[in-house]
Amino acid sequence: MGKDIDLENEIEKEAAEAEAEAVEKEAEETEEEAAESAEESADNSAEEKLKKELAEQKDKYLRLMAEYDNYRKRTAKQQLETRESAVGDTVLKIITIFDNFERAAETECSDEKYKAGVEMILKQFRDALDKMNVKIIDPTGEQFDPAKANAVNQIEDPELGENVVAQVFEKGVMIGDKVIRYPMVVVANP
Repeated sequence: MGKDIDLENEIEKEAAEAEAEAVEKEAEETEEEAAESAEESADNSAEEKLKKELAEQKDKYLRLMAEYDNYRKRTAKQQLETRESAVGDTVLKIITIFDNFERAAETECSDEKYKAGVEMILKQFRDALDKMNVKIIDPTGEQFDPAKANAVNQIEDPELGENVVAQVFEKGVMIGDKVIRYPMVVVANP
């Protein structure tokens, strides 16, 4: 019997050792899985962090491009407005000379060569104004519109209709669609 007990103890001991080895092996595997899981988590969080940074940088880039595009458009618009303003100021300063050349061309003159010279200068002046997109406004005979002309006098004239521009003292000037000088007119039969 003593041998049986020793044999039983030895079997139990071997079973306990085998069980301990299995538990130890299982613990090692659990540790390895936990380490792998931690690495995967770290990899996933690092990847997500990089994706988030990339999205932020892309958003910054798109905003910067939109801001630059707006700046470029605003600058181009300001340059155009500055040019139109400069042309308008220049035209306002020289249009009185044009008015005087028109008056000179309309005046009776006995010297035909002199009159032809004045008319040539007037034509050159008109051509230069046309190239600058300047239009002369002459509302003679048209219906008076207070938004398009300044009435400086009124007359009664049975030959003209009611509220018609009878005479223009000073012609108006437009650059493109913008009026820079409104015509000064006499209105008949207001």
